[in-house]
Amino acid sequence: MVCGGFACSRNALCALNVVYVLVGVLLVAVAGWARSLGMGSSPPLLGGAFAVGVFLLLIAGLGLLGALRHHQVLLFFYVLILGLVFLCQLGVSCACLALGREAQVAVCPGGVRTPGVLGTPPDPPFPPQRCQFSPGGSPPCPPCAPQLLQHSDQALKILGGVGLFFSFTEVLGVWLALRFRNQRDPRANPGAFL
Repeated sequence: MVCGGFACSRNALCALNVVYVLVGVLLVAVAGWARSLGMGSSPPLLGGAFAVGVFLLLIAGLGLLGALRHHQVLLFFYVLILGLVFLCQLGVSCACLALGREAQVAVCPGGVRTPGVLGTPPDPPFPPQRCQFSPGGSPPCPPCAPQLLQHSDQALKILGGVGLFFSFTEVLGVWLALRFRNQRDPRANPGAFL
């Protein structure tokens, strides 16, 4: 059989969907790791990366099922939804890469901006805060915000880089699925419709 035939296209589409499963798991894992840093509540970008990862897992399952069965309707919806996932993942990845430190402090609603975390003295309405890692709160420990921002910056760069790289493979997935969808199964009845 010639490379680029029915079996080659099916195997390539299955392999690409297995890669999408791995990328979806990676996006979900890194977004969960970044959220568990203890920053209070997670930035919306981490929630977006988590949602794109879960959705990519679901669409990869749809693509695997459509490729293994050569099901025209499943492959059509796979192409349509994968195109939308490409647009969303491209936007979230670019936003993760473009988010600077000042924007991270502004986006994080609770954890980094609380008085005492940035090293600023608390306002009078707040009770005095003691560091939980130094015994008795004395001597005062350094502010926690630089470490939190360093970890969140690292997580956003990982999410952005991985998401951006694999968003362009989704264009390959759309092309491959369209090509495979229009090929005739050599095992099928020659008089049957596609």
